[in-house]
Amino acid sequence: QVQLVESGGGLVQAGGSLRLSCAASGRNVGYYDMGWFRQAPGKEREFVVGIKSSGVTIYYDDSVKGRFTISRDNAKNTVYLQMNSLKPEDTAVYYCAAGVGVVVSSTVDEYDYWGQGTQVTVSS
Repeated sequence: QVQLVESGGGLVQAGGSLRLSCAASGRNVGYYDMGWFRQAPGKEREFVVGIKSSGVTIYYDDSVKGRFTISRDNAKNTVYLQMNSLKPEDTAVYYCAAGVGVVVSSTVDEYDYWGQGTQVTVSS
């Protein structure tokens, strides 16, 4: 089992950057397939990026490709999401998720563990 806590959200102007952290306790993040999702007010939770437990395979949603980068530090038991060139449409609560044997990284139901989320607001 693993517990996830996100941090690093905040208010930033369009074009700016933020780095989100997902700190895990319990089992190491290297054991899990990890994902970042986001949810804007009135919208469903949507996939942002996923990284397989191997660390080799990464999937990005087209909306963030080239702007966001996921990384994982097993020694610190933390997953990061570097977000550059932020746009107002990136505004949402960002969630970190962990699962075992995730087949389709973009599917919410594939993940068993979720953090509480961190708010990201991008002003125009």
